Amino acid sequence: MLNLPKNKKIILFDGVCNLCNSAVQFVIRHDSKDIFRFVSLQSELGQKILNDIGINSKDIDSIVLYEPGIAYYYKSAAVIEIAKNLGGLWCFGAVFRIIPIGIRNRVYDYIARNRYKWYGKKESCMIPSPKLEIKFLK
Repeated sequence: MLNLPKNKKIILFDGVCNLCNSAVQFVIRHDSKDIFRFVSLQSELGQKILNDIGINSKDIDSIVLYEPGIAYYYKSAAVIEIAKNLGGLWCFGAVFRIIPIGIRNRVYDYIARNRYKWYGKKESCMIPSPKLEIKFLK
């Protein structure tokens, strides 16, 4: 079993995607309860987590929310769970659950397919500032 922090939810994200990095920064700013930790999909730990939960890393390029020992969510379900956990007005994002998951994921996939074209791509994964380093797992 992987040595992951207890009582933290782990967001696996595309570390070279500008949209994904902006989303991570948004979550960090709004994570007032310090719920989340972050791992890039491209990292060794990211690959190990995906393997541990039974997701083939070649089949996934979307966000994954992993609650160690409990559950994992990906694509639109992950986005909704993250919003719900941020609290405040963001928890109203859970209302999107009324939309069938197939429709939600088609919209998600459309954005994911075009994210590099629309938002760009980094040459390498983001390096967090010393202040934020604790939020990123290695």
